[in-house]
Formats: sequence, C-alpha cells, structure tokens
Amino acid sequence: MASEEELFANIDALLEEDPQLPPPAERARLREAAGITQARLAQALKSTVQTVKNYENGRSEPKSPRLEAYQRLLNGWAAKYPAHPVPAAPAPVPQPVPVPETFTGPAAPEAAEEETADSASAVQATPERSIRRATSRRPAVKPAADPRFPHGPLAVLDGDGSAYGTDGLVLDCPATTVPELVEWTLKESGLGAAKLNRYGKDSDPLIVLTAAAAVKLGLPERLEGHEQRRSLRLPEDHPVVKQVTKAKWRLTQRGFGPWARIYRKAQGRERQCVQLAILSWDALDERSWPGVSEMEPADIARVLGVYATRVITPRGSTAVSGLELMTALRPPTKAVRDEETGNWVSGHNAGSLGTEPMDPAPPEATPEHPVVVNSGWTGGFLNEEAYQWVRSVETLSDEECTLPFAVGLDLNTAFLAAAARLVVGLSAPDHFHAPRFNPKIPGSWLADLRHIELDPRLPSPFTPDGTRPTGPAWYQTHTLAYAQELGHDVHPIEAYLRRETGAYLDPWHDRLKNAYVDTLADMGVTKDLDDRAFLAAMEQHKQRDPALAAVLSAIKATVKGGVGKLRERPQGKSYREGETWPALSRPTWRPDIRAAVISKARVNMHRKLNNMVKMTGLYPLAVLSDCVVYPSPGESPLDFLPYAASGKPQPGGFRLGPTPGLAKLEGVQSMLWAVDLMEKGLNPARHIKGGDAVLDEGE
Repeated sequence: MASEEELFANIDALLEEDPQLPPPAERARLREAAGITQARLAQALKSTVQTVKNYENGRSEPKSPRLEAYQRLLNGWAAKYPAHPVPAAPAPVPQPVPVPETFTGPAAPEAAEEETADSASAVQATPERSIRRATSRRPAVKPAADPRFPHGPLAVLDGDGSAYGTDGLVLDCPATTVPELVEWTLKESGLGAAKLNRYGKDSDPLIVLTAAAAVKLGLPERLEGHEQRRSLRLPEDHPVVKQVTKAKWRLTQRGFGPWARIYRKAQGRERQCVQLAILSWDALDERSWPGVSEMEPADIARVLGVYATRVITPRGSTAVSGLELMTALRPPTKAVRDEETGNWVSGHNAGSLGTEPMDPAPPEATPEHPVVVNSGWTGGFLNEEAYQWVRSVETLSDEECTLPFAVGLDLNTAFLAAAARLVVGLSAPDHFHAPRFNPKIPGSWLADLRHIELDPRLPSPFTPDGTRPTGPAWYQTHTLAYAQELGHDVHPIEAYLRRETGAYLDPWHDRLKNAYVDTLADMGVTKDLDDRAFLAAMEQHKQRDPALAAVLSAIKATVKGGVGKLRERPQGKSYREGETWPALSRPTWRPDIRAAVISKARVNMHRKLNNMVKMTGLYPLAVLSDCVVYPSPGESPLDFLPYAASGKPQPGGFRLGPTPGLAKLEGVQSMLWAVDLMEKGLNPARHIKGGDAVLDEGE
C-alpha cells in the first residue's frame, strides 16, 4: 500500500505538468455559450482569429503564457456553463473498416484524422510520435495529389520541435542540429511538392525556422553587419557551416544566409536538397509578406502553404520565386531519344529559354554590361519603363479645377496583364539596317518619333516621363506598333530582332492570374459582383482575413519582382564596370523580355487614357506605373467612369473588377490637395493612397 509521502509526491508531479485544456469541441462550446466571438477572443489573447480557430478545431495548441491565460478563461466558463449530462448509452461494437484494394500509399493528412492513434496505416506513414493530428470534426477533403509528399510542401519549425505544416498538421521534429534537420526533412517528414511541368523538377521541401528554432540549432538569432541584411551570410568558420560540411552536405555559392539551400549531388533521379528560411534573419520581407513574420507558426505555415500551392514553394524573395516560377513552368530541357544510339538524352524543350545564357543586343543591355563596355557602344539604350508623369498645371481648365475630388485608380497587376499572350524572342538577336517595321516581330528598333504631335494633357506613349521624344531613340516592338495604331508612319533606322519567337510567359501569366483571382475570391471579392458591390468588398477584404491579405501581397510582389529580375543589375560596392555579375549566368537574364512586358503595360495604360478622353472628355492629373489620378465630381470612381445606358461598363476605358488589367480604387483626396502637389512637382499618384503627402519629398 502506498504511503502518504508517495501519494503527495505523485500529486505534486501532476500539478507541475503543463495545464491540460478541454477537448477542442468543448472549447468552442464554452466560447459560444459565453456569447463571445472568435475575433473578440483573439483580441483578448493578443492572437489572430485563425489561431483561435486552430485551437477550437484541434489544429494547434497554445503555448505559454497564452496557454495559462486560455485555460483560466475556459475554467471560468466551464463553471458558469456546465455541459448538460447525457444518459449513458451502451458502447457500439466497433466494425472493421474496409480498406480499398487500390490504395497503396501512406495515409493522407486529412484522411488519417478519422483513424485511431494505433492505426496500421498511420504507423506505416511515419515513425512513432513523429506526427500529431487534430481531432477535428471538419469534413475530410481530398487527399494529397502526390503520395510521395503526404504532408505538403513546407513546415514552420518552432523551438520546441513542433513543425507546423499546411492544413493544420503538426509534426514532431527531433533534430537538434542543421544536418539532423536536413536528414529528417528528406527521410521522415513527407514534405515536398510535385513538379509543375512534366519535364520539370519536384520542388524541394522548405523548412522555415522561427527565432527559437534557429537558436536551438546553433544559429545566431540575428545576423549583424554593416551591409544590407539580405546579403549577410554566416562566415565559413561558423560551427554550423562546419557541421554541414563535415556531414558531407553542400551550400550554394550564396552561402548560409536568410535563404539557405543545403544539398548533395543527386543520386539518379532522387534530389537531395532542402531549403531553409530563417525568419529572424528577415527571410520574409515585410513589403512582400506584411505581418507574416510576427504571426504564430501555424498561421505562417498557412500563409506560405497557400502561396506554395497556388504559386510555387518559396525559394527566396518573391522576386526570386517569380523568376523560378518561369523556369518551373517552362523547363529548359526534356528527355529525347538519340537517333543514333536509341538512348534517352537531355534535349532542348521548345518554347523555353534553353540552358545557356544569351548576350543581349547592345541597346538592350545596361551601361555597365560587358557587351557595351567591350564594344565601346555609344548608340543609346532602350528606355522602356513604367510611367512617372505629372500633368502641367497650366493645362488644367477652370472646370477641372472646380471639381471637388481627385480619385486614384490602380490597375490590378498591370505587368501580369501585359504578359498575357505576349510574344517574345527566344533566340539571339540579329542586326538589321533600315528594316521594314513588322509589329509581329519582337525586338528593339531605332526610330525617330519626335515629329508626332500629341495632346499635352496626356502623357506621351513613347517615354516613361510622358515628354515628347527629342530625337531618334530605341523602342521595343509594342511601342512602335502603338505609334502605327495611332495613325503615324514608322520608319526604323536599324533594329535588333529575333527570328525564333514564342509566348514564353503564358503559363506564368495563367498560374499567377489564377492565384490572384482565387485569393481575392477567398477574401470575398468575386467576379460576379457589380461595381458598387466590388468597391464595398475591396474596402473590407484585407480585414476579413489578414493571412490571405499577405498571400495577395506576395503574389503581386512575385509579378513585379519576377519581371524586374529579368534585368537584375550588379550589386555591391566592389563591382567594376565591364565585369560580369552572377545574374548574367542565368538564361533568364533577358532585359528584352522585361522591356516587352513594360512597353506593353505602358501602351495599355495610354490606350485606356486615350479612350477615356473619347468617352468622357476627362484627362488625367498624373500617372505612376499602374496608378492614374482623375479629377472627379464625387468620391467614387462610379462618378466618372463611362457606363452604357444599360448600366454596363463601356469597353476600352478603365473598368472596375478583380482580374488583372481591371481597376480598383487606390485613394481619394481633394482636388486642392492634388493641385498643390502638382505645383510642387510631386506626383499625386504616388501619395493618393496614403493621404497626407510629405510635400518636400523628391520624386
């Protein structure tokens, strides 16, 4: 018989254990009985609505000090609102569950929720205690598409060894060193994603480290230095770098930074590579991923998981991911049969950019490029950039000045809309003298457009600052084609053209468009809304789900950053003009493709501006990239946009809607405010979203 001392020791041990919360369903019942919303509870717990939802469906559990606070609240509610007792019923006799004969893979994450802890399939799927699943009552959804990656594309690792995956999955990760983490990720985690193209490669698993996880693995919580943080790396003699090398793993040339790739040479078809992202090293840029770094690990996993599913598993910044997505959807090679030997070998994949980098034509390059420096080129460069134009105050009419408001419209992902059905060059450029202009051939043309007279109340379609050209200049095909469209003769002096062409960006456009539209729809902004309902939905969409708002921001940053990466400039103070830089080794260093996208986007903007004059008589006050500001009699775009007698929007001008190329409200200010900025040489389109502008800020 146990002594009193032993009994009290056992009780003390129980008291020292972590607080035990009631089952998830009971948590939800107690909150509803108290009449408290999930939003109000999230505010009290200094958390998010999604985190509270995860607590109540069993996807995740709170940690100290939130755990103790949550338990105290639930205990108080339990005393006030006890569950009604239910008469006991005889336990049903368990029936065997039939297993389909065609199923051969491990249990999918959602399906396994309905199985018991000692289920045979669950044991086969992962080692004992390597996975925790929610006991949620939510309906099962379709299993993972690829049985090789049953647990999704990524996980967020916290300091206690919990690896938060997508769909609420929580894995137990026993790793205490980076090499152990890499081994666990590749052999036990079940993480990864299938290739996006039949000729491509599977996406490597991504492990995101919280600050606590980084410290546990021997990494510094922060990277310190005087350079830009994104360029900082661990020194080669750091203990973690030595651990990685000793375990016969490799780091890429970028070293161990905020986004570290750790790999071994592939064995046959099996890739051995893991991507790490360290949150406390600013891996997730606040401008692209607003608020994500401060979220709970489960919510970070949700944000990145949605992005990975709809776009691509992140490989670095959103700009890097945008460029990687191009290659993932248009792989440079495919397997072809050698006619002589009959063996399968690697061959060119038609429609791709190939495997070798390509020198640009001199006018397409940047001034520091070796092609320019080594040849002594002095013939000028393409200047296909987005608009930065402010209308002269002298051109404002009295009627315009008496209108009370300035209303800003923003085109949804204008560069993405321009990429649709965009034909670009796939081969090296050929040089031509006095060629006949052909609007179907992508390339760079030297032409003189200074003779073309344009309305000073509109920006010139031929220059980024909207001023009239002063002499011969280089233009991308779309710019000259638009001059023809406006009724002007075009006689190029010379050109660099590409014979092999294709719509290289089409699959990139389609995937990002779907990601953008689907994410907006999940936030309540759907295609079927009329214009008034659309404006109302856009006012609230970010507050409706901050996690999806972050996904939407990342998608937009992926578009702009991916296009920008096509002409990445050299970085670092040590660079000298005429030297090569790392970006030039990529087949995707294609400034001509970037110029084609931006030229088409700027032409699309001018076409709408021109059509608005024809349909409404309205002229813009300013344009900045994809934002335009109009004088308006009211505070809404509905007060000046063109509509037919039937109430439907007129085609050709600016139209409201959630798809790329359509417009949304950017901001509203007084006309007096806008004119004041214009007189100071500032651009109202830059400041109209944020309200009060810094009036002495340079453009």
